[in-house]
Amino acid sequence: MTSTAAAEITLSHRFADELPELAVDWQAVEPPAPQLLVLNDALAADFGLDTAYLRTPEGVGLLTGTAVPDGARPVAQAYAGHQFGAFNPRLGDGRALLLGEVTDREGVLRDLHLKGSGPTPFSRGGDGFAAVGPMLREYIVGEAMHALGIPSTRALAVVATGRTVLRESALPGAVLTRVASSHLRVGTFVLARAMGDVPLLGRLVDHAIARHYPHLGGTENRALALLDAVIDAQARLIARWMLVGFVHGVMNTDNMTISGETIDYGPCAFLDTFDVGAVFSSIDQQGRYAYGAQPAIGEWNLARFAEALLPLLAEDTDAAVAAAQQSLAAYRETYNAAWAEGMHAKLGGTPNDERTAALVNDMFDMLAMARVDYTSFFRRLASAARGDREPARALFADPAPVDLWVERWLALAPDPDLMDRVNPLYIPRNHLVEEALAAATEGDLVPLGELVGVIRDPFTARPGLTRYEQPAPEAFGPYVTYCGT
Repeated sequence: MTSTAAAEITLSHRFADELPELAVDWQAVEPPAPQLLVLNDALAADFGLDTAYLRTPEGVGLLTGTAVPDGARPVAQAYAGHQFGAFNPRLGDGRALLLGEVTDREGVLRDLHLKGSGPTPFSRGGDGFAAVGPMLREYIVGEAMHALGIPSTRALAVVATGRTVLRESALPGAVLTRVASSHLRVGTFVLARAMGDVPLLGRLVDHAIARHYPHLGGTENRALALLDAVIDAQARLIARWMLVGFVHGVMNTDNMTISGETIDYGPCAFLDTFDVGAVFSSIDQQGRYAYGAQPAIGEWNLARFAEALLPLLAEDTDAAVAAAQQSLAAYRETYNAAWAEGMHAKLGGTPNDERTAALVNDMFDMLAMARVDYTSFFRRLASAARGDREPARALFADPAPVDLWVERWLALAPDPDLMDRVNPLYIPRNHLVEEALAAATEGDLVPLGELVGVIRDPFTARPGLTRYEQPAPEAFGPYVTYCGT
């Protein structure tokens, strides 16, 4: 029986209706002992969802996909992908379900999606479940990215299932309820192209434009317009990652969205000491997805997107390839411009000229050589612009190089107030994330709640939060993350 509160929730199924070739009707597995761990009240309010109802047993049923409203049509989505560069023609939602689409208070259609809801036809031998720790990581990092102004999927809730899942050890299971602008990926288009179904590819383009770029609806060559829009969105997104020191960890083409949102916080982390070669993922043995490699990998992924769209770009193959190459050529220019604009702001609005360019190059050499904490450096640098150089100097065993660098930088009249507005003081420090996840796995959610409360306001200094500013102690490293499957 559906309650009044549940009846007021409408889950449309536009993806399943418009693209049935890419959707398999499916149901979530009933959890043996569901328990709501966290509920994102602010995000729920964006959809006008009744948070009191979501905390009831039936509301938890919605959050786990086992008590969906009448008329809902949950589906597992199909897509392909390039995993560490190798093409896999059959990926899809191996442990996930699209419950449907919900309209938020601004009239924007958003996906309501599950992760860890049980095996599907795309599970490829996996159990389809997820553990508490990795699902809470999605919650923490998604909230941090949102607070930092970086487009991101976000967790609406995490529910413990009462099921034990086997990974490196036996772990308590959980289901993540995730919200995204959509779950259309580069890999979705790659699959349609691999199927050789050009009409399907065309419908997929129209669906993506309607969801994310409606202003392109009247464009004569809609596929080319979509390609340009996605290149622009992804170039700007990855520039924002680089500016805050975020390392995604698994930039396969099935983890790159058409919307330009960050998705899938598996083996992700934020830089502590600055290192362009930083890798935190246990499975990235060759450093393909290292911090400094992310801009180039983004370009590589977008080239696969362009290849998928070739039949729609032009009737003549050579003309289609030329059009794709011309569009892809804009990626580096857009990325470089977005990154430079952000870096100028991080340095206090320094001018966009050769003086700043030289300063930035020298700064990164200095940070890497001294193994300085990336986030702390920029916040402490603002103090130097206010006349107190000691906080920045204290980061260096030998302060002589930074003294010389700061003199050159101060000559450009940086604005410390601007620096404080764009340089976070609080990020999800890796040691604090692990501390919170370990406690939550044992049933203590207090550290998790405290950490999320801090990172939701990353730019404002507050008393009593010194430990959230500090880099990890030396005994913490080297840091390794796992994808959770």
